[in-house]
Amino acid sequence: MTKKLFGMVMRINIDCNGCYKKVRRALLNMKELQTHSIEKNHCRVSVFGRFNPQDVAIKIRKETNRRVEILDIQDFSTIDEDHHDQRPYITSGTLHPTTTTLKLA
Repeated sequence: MTKKLFGMVMRINIDCNGCYKKVRRALLNMKELQTHSIEKNHCRVSVFGRFNPQDVAIKIRKETNRRVEILDIQDFSTIDEDHHDQRPYITSGTLHPTTTTLKLA
């Protein structure tokens, strides 16, 4: 089974530098992720790659012993097949009145 290309935004409680390092280490150990972004101040983690979103959330939960809440999942596999030259964007404005746009990759 081939995994689809996804972008996912999660909320993970990051209280201190130790928590940040745990989350970062867990993300770096996942070979299926192409890129990741950690927003320590907003407790948000964005990931992009070919993976199953539930599996990634479970792996992060097990490795960091932190609660993981999936905020947004976007499927880019259809975009990837149609437009090879365009890079995907993850847009999420669910928690704050302003919209945050991250260009992953």
